[in-house]
Amino acid sequence: MGARTDRLRDRLAIAPNNVAVYERALRALSERGDPFLVGGAWGMAELAGVWRHTKDLDLFVLPESVDQVLGTLTDAGFRTEVLSPVWLGKAWYDELFIDIIFSSGNGIATVDDLWFQYSTAGTVLEVPVQFCPAEETIWSKAWIMERERYDGADVAHLIRAAGPRLDWRRLLDRFGPHWRVLFGHLVLFGYVYPSERSRVPAWVMLELSQRLQEELGAAPPREKHCLGPLLSKQQYLCDIDRWGYTVPADLAEILNAPRRGR
Repeated sequence: MGARTDRLRDRLAIAPNNVAVYERALRALSERGDPFLVGGAWGMAELAGVWRHTKDLDLFVLPESVDQVLGTLTDAGFRTEVLSPVWLGKAWYDELFIDIIFSSGNGIATVDDLWFQYSTAGTVLEVPVQFCPAEETIWSKAWIMERERYDGADVAHLIRAAGPRLDWRRLLDRFGPHWRVLFGHLVLFGYVYPSERSRVPAWVMLELSQRLQEELGAAPPREKHCLGPLLSKQQYLCDIDRWGYTVPADLAEILNAPRRGR
């Protein structure tokens, strides 16, 4: 695994100027002992063998570590800001930037100690780092279904690469009452990769199918809720603004928090 991560810079087509900036950030955080994990394009290259050009660096941190991490990057010469109290900070160095991510955009896939407990070791730009676990990466990416960005292919590639080694019980627990989101991705995985269906254990599909069967036999909820904004805030505005649907109160507060950026 280390040999592959040593080649990330070349495979991801990182410009020399970008390399210096990202290395500065990684070394500053490492030397201060700030806890962080590497994800995004770098994580996909490490976990799934998906190589693509990237213009930034995604670092995942605990919510309680955001100020500490941004402070370290400020001391290293970056301009920093919290763009969303729900999930995102950012660090700029000239026109280059680093995303400091502490949850998903909908506030559900929040970084916690388990991300670090199950992280995997590697190197980025010759700096020893820990990568986000495949399970938590799937959990985080499964929610991204915007019109201009859909991470379902990343989810499928992660399952193809790591399916037999995934902690499926932990993954099911991560989704909790939102298990239909995971089930949808798993059904699509069997469509995308017919010959690889066994990478998802049969017991997982049977358990989720049983949950669906039990739902079909029960009366639908009386509340006129739409959970679409958890997947795409913009594409379900008409449901909320015009058609009388609401988001459950505990989720609406998170979704309506002030934010900027992506």
